Amino acid sequence: MKLMFASDIHGALPATERVLSLFAESGARYLVVLGDVLNHGPRNALLPGYAPAEVAERLNTQAARIIAVRGNCDSEVDQMLLKFPMTAPWQQVLTPNQRLFLTHGHLFGPDNLPPLATGDVLVYGHTHIPVAEKRGDIFHFNPGSVSIPKGGFPASFGLLDGNKLQVLALNDQRVIAEVAINP
Repeated sequence: MKLMFASDIHGALPATERVLSLFAESGARYLVVLGDVLNHGPRNALLPGYAPAEVAERLNTQAARIIAVRGNCDSEVDQMLLKFPMTAPWQQVLTPNQRLFLTHGHLFGPDNLPPLATGDVLVYGHTHIPVAEKRGDIFHFNPGSVSIPKGGFPASFGLLDGNKLQVLALNDQRVIAEVAINP
């Protein structure tokens, strides 16, 4: 199964349009949205192209193919604009070989792990910093942010294709980080 990951959109319409274009080209079955979808958050400046209502409209065109979790900047009011559920603090996706534990990263994350089995994957956003690596017995994967990248990284998204997790630059799809997740 091929999955695409986007995190920390923060209401940025240009980033949303780029994500949806790449999603259409990717051949991914689902788009996993890791929270902070519509609001910029109190610590972030308003982004160029900040248009949360339009972001909701664009994402709603793919509602049947979106799996989403709630971020720390998301609210009940946001759900009123979105046609896909996004208020769960975490979700799980089972692949033939492992479990992907999906969360935004502010409740569960690298410093507060949920119960995971050997070979499982913690998939999170929140930090806006790309990660694709094995730590101990589990894999950590953060696709970075599509709108407000941090740590000197470009805006980015993620892909799971077979047993390979990749973080790719949003503009040129250059590989930023990758890890093979073996059964």
